[in-house]
Amino acid sequence: MPTAALIDTHCHLDASEFADDRDAVVLAAIAAGVAAIVIPAVATASFVAVRDCCRRYPQCLPAYGMHPLFIDQATEPDLQILREWLRVESQTSTPPVAVGEIGLDFFVPGFDAARQEHFLIEQLKIAHDFDLPVLLHVRRAVDQVLKCLRRVKVRGGIAHAFNGSRQQADEFIALRFKLGFGGAATHTGSTRIRKLAATLPLDSIVLETDAPDIPPAWLMGRRNTPAELRPIAHVLADLRALPFERFIEAAAANASSIIPSLQKILYPSV
Repeated sequence: MPTAALIDTHCHLDASEFADDRDAVVLAAIAAGVAAIVIPAVATASFVAVRDCCRRYPQCLPAYGMHPLFIDQATEPDLQILREWLRVESQTSTPPVAVGEIGLDFFVPGFDAARQEHFLIEQLKIAHDFDLPVLLHVRRAVDQVLKCLRRVKVRGGIAHAFNGSRQQADEFIALRFKLGFGGAATHTGSTRIRKLAATLPLDSIVLETDAPDIPPAWLMGRRNTPAELRPIAHVLADLRALPFERFIEAAAANASSIIPSLQKILYPSV
């Protein structure tokens, strides 16, 4: 088995795409050297599935929140449900490690920017109250998300699937955020993402798959899985001209600095 630990900081293992072979998917990820998988919820309706995944697989850590693309179905009481869920689950053997997936998505036609922003602000307040990091969705809305982060201070987090400018990246870093890179960086046409992955400070980068979504170049049109994190990491290490082991050790350390619970998985004897 590979020795260096890989951390998938964003994987929807609870998704229906894994219903038929979830056990096999997890075993394949472990065989590929994936030591931990963070599973973010996308709606209150998915909280139980995320929790159950994390209870079944000790490598998995839960995050709870409402994704911007599901905000149309969300209601104000869902915010209280999230708050109460975090309170109760924090006392269990699988406590929440972050609030997420939350954020803004101004890419899909017909979005309601004001409604999305309202739910983001309220979830940032909840993250602040529980002193939890946040897992952010920032598609076509990086500046607006940064505006919300300046309004509500949180302890940091991860800007998932980052595809902004270098200036925007630096602003996230200044706010104690790491930037998530995954399958998109394996596509040679993704020039901006690949340049960021190659040139950002090493201590700002974490790895992710977003499985079953954002497949790497060799899986176009097919389901992504957390086992793909290893070849994705090889591409990113090559972009940085770094030895593979050094790169993934740095990425794991970056992830555990944002999500301290990862340290128990990475360093169980400490």
